Formats: sequence, structure tokens, C-alpha cells
Amino acid sequence: MSNPQEEQDLQKFLRDVDEVTNLIQGLNSADPSIQVKAIAETEKRLSSTKPKDGSKKKPQVDRTVVNTRAPDLPNHEEMMNRDGFMAALEKDAEERARRRKENEAFANALKDKGNDAFSKGDYEAAIEKYTEGLKKQKDMPMLYTNRAQAYIKLQKYDQAIEDCDWALRCDEKCIKALFHMGKAYLAQEQYRKSRECFLKILEIDPQKEKLCKGCIDEVDAEEKRQREEQSAKEAFESGKSAAVSVSQLLEKLSAPDKTPLYYAGGMRLLTEAVQDGTEQTLFRTNNGFSVINDNEVIRRLLRSETRSPADVELTLSLLLLWQAVCKGNEENQRFLLTHPDVNLHLPTLLLSERPEIQEQCLALLCLYAETESGRSLLVRHLDTTKWLQLFLSFLKLSDNRARYAMNLLTSLIAEDKFKIQCRIKLSTEALPLFTQLLGSVETLNELALAQCIAVMGDLCSDVVIHLQMAESHECWEACAKFVDECWVEGKITRYPKCLHAVLGLMMNLSLQHSLVIQEFAEEITQKCMSLVNSKEGRIVTRAIGLLSHILPVSLVALEEAMKQGVVKKMIKFLKTGEEATSGYALKTLAACVRNSRQAQEQIVKSDKKCSTFLKLLRSQNDVVVGNAAFCLGKCLEVPGMATNLLDTNVVKILLKVAGREAEKTQAQENAAIALGKLCNADARQVSRLRELNGMAVLNAVMKHVQH
Repeated sequence: MSNPQEEQDLQKFLRDVDEVTNLIQGLNSADPSIQVKAIAETEKRLSSTKPKDGSKKKPQVDRTVVNTRAPDLPNHEEMMNRDGFMAALEKDAEERARRRKENEAFANALKDKGNDAFSKGDYEAAIEKYTEGLKKQKDMPMLYTNRAQAYIKLQKYDQAIEDCDWALRCDEKCIKALFHMGKAYLAQEQYRKSRECFLKILEIDPQKEKLCKGCIDEVDAEEKRQREEQSAKEAFESGKSAAVSVSQLLEKLSAPDKTPLYYAGGMRLLTEAVQDGTEQTLFRTNNGFSVINDNEVIRRLLRSETRSPADVELTLSLLLLWQAVCKGNEENQRFLLTHPDVNLHLPTLLLSERPEIQEQCLALLCLYAETESGRSLLVRHLDTTKWLQLFLSFLKLSDNRARYAMNLLTSLIAEDKFKIQCRIKLSTEALPLFTQLLGSVETLNELALAQCIAVMGDLCSDVVIHLQMAESHECWEACAKFVDECWVEGKITRYPKCLHAVLGLMMNLSLQHSLVIQEFAEEITQKCMSLVNSKEGRIVTRAIGLLSHILPVSLVALEEAMKQGVVKKMIKFLKTGEEATSGYALKTLAACVRNSRQAQEQIVKSDKKCSTFLKLLRSQNDVVVGNAAFCLGKCLEVPGMATNLLDTNVVKILLKVAGREAEKTQAQENAAIALGKLCNADARQVSRLRELNGMAVLNAVMKHVQH
């Protein structure tokens, strides 16, 4: 009868052999995911056989041998010993690791060769190299995703999806695999699966929100296009009159060598036939853009600079037709702008000598500007580097062209690429034209000019444009003169909308400190101090806002403001003004007390207990609290001010602000400084602080201020 312990050891040994056999099979598997799992299990098993000190465990000889030949085991005596078997396995694993490292180097070299072929457009060669690399390294996700991208270029979408699936087996969070899989599904019109891929990317990495949104928008647009085309097809097949008319008219317009008036008449009829999205889609699916744009008569027309009456009629008919088929239809808009002749010649129609052609061309462009995708198409496919000065020039006109031009500019400013293009000719062409417009206000439409000024202000969100305009002497001079045109003898005589816009522009420009601003600071201060007496609340708010930007950078301007009673006026607005006005008034007071002892004394004289500042310290607006604390701290430099506050709860209010449990802000720092000045000026305030257990809070904040 065998020893129970020996029998137990044998069974354990046999189980080990089975496990190792399974591991070896996994290592040799063709499935990369199984292979990766087997490698991990092998490394885990090997690590468990090593001593904790990291040294290699020497095989221990077990003198007790139950059987010299176990069934189904290799015919090697040392394999009958468990430790010997594990040592052999470890040696095999080390050899595998060495070979894997070599294969990885080969695979990377082949990947680089594949990438080189891909960049040259040789997708077949790229696939061949990636495939060779996968023979060396089957669990390399990048080889699968790169090959998938090449398959997509060759429109082999099933193979691309399969490769992306393999990459995800190797790495379930492989974003590149999900991206290419989403694109392949989109090409196969499997919209739900495509959308799921991009949503999965967003789930893995929320930072990819912009990328995923663009991809999902593309999926939505393609799905919408498919639905529209199917609906249009059904309408045509059912004999819907408008749908049939579109097809018949396009057939007639395809006839060559007809007169311009023949084509013009046909286009007018076609424009009337396009009533909704169905007819718009039929126009596109029946090659409407090619039928018309490839017509030799029309192509000649687009290239011509001089036009007969018949040519003018044909051009107008063409522009009106384009408006009809593109209104609200992103796919048609893309088709039109990507047509080579249209892309090349449409901008030249803006320069036509015929006002009606310019107007309809602007109307067409405005259709694009209504949507984000349309604006992107305009900026991407047309040369818009001269559009700013071109559209500004339309402002001199008294018809719809000025309105269309300003609407276009207002919309296009939302595109960063357009603002970058505006930089090119801003100083040399756009700014001189703008200053000229400000000087000829009597001949312009007030609403259009106000919109134009607002456009220039919005352009300042671009740092390069902001710098160019802020350092333009001519721009500041034109703005200052314009204020004088509108504000005469203490009242607004005309152009209130334009005055409001100019003050907003000057506020924007004054954020960029420059020598030019210093030159105009005193003059601007005089104008602003006069404007705060206006009965127009919007004008007052912007005048005070401009003051709050100018006074901190110019002592000369501050002296001028003090002469005109700025402190008294700002305190009045603090008490009676609406939120924006009082906020700017507080910033203006902060600029005054920073550099003027006289301003500090005037505030204390008008409000001995600084009750207005104490009230503002309770605001939820951190900027307001910070400025109020700063002003209070500066006023505490006036002798006797701290004593005036003995019967108030100033210590408690300041301590509450300074002790906020949040990242240290300017409001906390200013409150702590004010507390320090308060306690330093009157020892009785220290007792109050101790009663409220505020010394620790004050010390902590002051340490932060010192650092």
C-alpha cells in the first residue's frame, strides 16, 4: 500500500504538469489574446517559484521516487522532478523572452517600412509590410490598426474591421482601433455601430470630446443624407410633380450650345421647382451641380470679367438657384464649394461691377454662415484673407450689401481660422479703412456701422489682432474723434448705438497696455468723466468700464479724474448703479485709492464707517469682494479710520472672507491685509480678533501672502 503523502505529492506533480502543458499550448497559440494571457500566467508561475530574496532557487533532490516512468510524460528523468521541470520551464521562458525581444525589433522595423509606404500612397505595399510584422509579433496593436487604415484607403472595410477587432483583443482600450473601426462602419453605412465606436472612445478618454463630436456629427450627417436620398428617390418614383420637374429641367439644361437666356430661363423654373429638401436632394443626386457647373456657357460666364445684359441675367439666375438648393442643406453646400470652378470663381463675383450680382453672391455666402459646418466650409475652401477689408468697403453702400457683409463678418468671427487670416492685411488695409469709416459716419447706415465696430471689437479676441489694434495711433485717434462726434455739450446728439459700440471697442483695446494708450489716457479720461453724466445707462456703464482700465496705467489720467470728482461719482454708482456699473465703479475706486491718498481721504470723509465696502464684502462675486477688501485696506491707512470701525462687525466680516476653505484667492489675501492694517492701527481690534479665534487664520493667510 502506497504512502498517503507520496500519493498526494504525485497528484500535485501531475496537476502541475497539466497546467504547464496548457501554458505551453497557450504560448504557441495563433490567437494573440490567448498568447498574451499565457505569457502573463507563465511569468506569474515562475515568480512564485523564486525565493523572496530574488536569488534563483536551486533544485532540491527528492530521493523518494514512487515511479520512474509516469504515463504521458517526457522520457527524461529530470522531468520527473518538479523543481527540475520548473527550472527547465524557466530556461525556456528566458529563451522565449529573448526571441520575443528580437521579434519585436523586427516588427517595429517592418512597421516603419509600412508607414513609409503608406505615406507615399502605396497601400498594398504598406499592408504587405504590416503583415510581415504581424508574423513576427502577433500581439502588436499598432500593426493591426495601421493595416486597418491601409485597408480603409483601399475600401476593404471588412478586413479593416477585422484588424481593429484583433487590436482590441490585444488592448481593449486601443483608441486608434476604435477610431478606424468607426470610420469603416461609417463607410459601410452601419451608422449605429460607427456611433458606438466613437462613444466608446469618449468613455475611455473624455479628453477626446472634440474629436468624438466631430466624428459623430459626420455619422449623423451621412445618415441624414442617406434618408434624404431615399426619400427623394421614393418621391420621384411615385411621380411627385416637383420631383419629376427637377429631373426634367436638369435634362433640358444639359443641352449644349444654347443661348444664355435659354439657360437663365431654365434655372428660374428650376429654382421655383425646388420647394424643400426632397427637391434639393434630387438636384444633387441627378448630377445637378455637374450639369450646370460643367456647362461651357456657364464656365465662360464665371471666367468673364465683362458681362452683357444676358450674361447678367444668367449669373443672377445661377446665384438664385444655388441659394435655393443650398439653403439649410449641408451636403449641397459642400458639393457646391468643392466644385473646382465654383471654388475658383465665386469670390470674384463679389468684386463684380454689377451691384445685383454682388448682393446675390453675398446672400449665398450668408446661407453658409448660418451654421457651424457652413462657416467651416467657407473658411476651408475659399480664400478669405481679403474678406475683412472687402466687407468693410461694402459699408459705404446704402443697399442690402452692407447688411449682408456685416452679417457675414459677425458670423465668420466665430471661426479661429478666419481671425488668423484677418491678421495678414489688418494693419495695411483693414485698419486704415476702418478708421476712414469712423471719420465718415454721416454717410453711413448707423446700424451697419455699429455692427462693424462690434465686429472689430470681437476680432480683438485674437491676441495678434488685439496687439496690432491697441498699438495703432490712428485707431485710437479715430475712436476718440468719433466720441466727440456723438457726445456734444454733455449729451448724445446722434449715433447712440455706434457710441456704445466704440466705447466697447476702446474697453477691449485698453486691456493691452501700450505707449499709445498712455498718449491718449488723459483725453479719454476727460471724455469718460463727461459721459458718466449721460442718461443712457449702457453708455455710462461702458464709460466707467473704460475708466477702470485707463486709470491704473496712467497717473496723469488719475490726476485728471480726481480733479473732476471721480471718487464722489463712483461712490454714487456703487450705491445706485446696476451690477455691471457698480462693478466697474468699484474697480475704478480701487485704481484711485491705489495711487492717491486724496482718494482715500475723500472716501473716508464721505463714508466714515465704509459701510458701502462692508456691504460689498458680503457679495458672492469674488472679484467684487476682492476689490472691496482692497479699497477698505487702503482707506485704513487714513489716521483714525480703524477707530471709526470699532462699533462695526468689520473684523468678523473680513475674517470670514480671509478664512474661506478654498484655494487662496486675491479676495482672501486682500481681506487678510486689511485685517492686518486694522489691528496694527488700533490695538482694540486685536482683542476682537482674538475673541473670534482669528489669529491662526490671519497668520496662515499672511504666510501665504508673504510667499
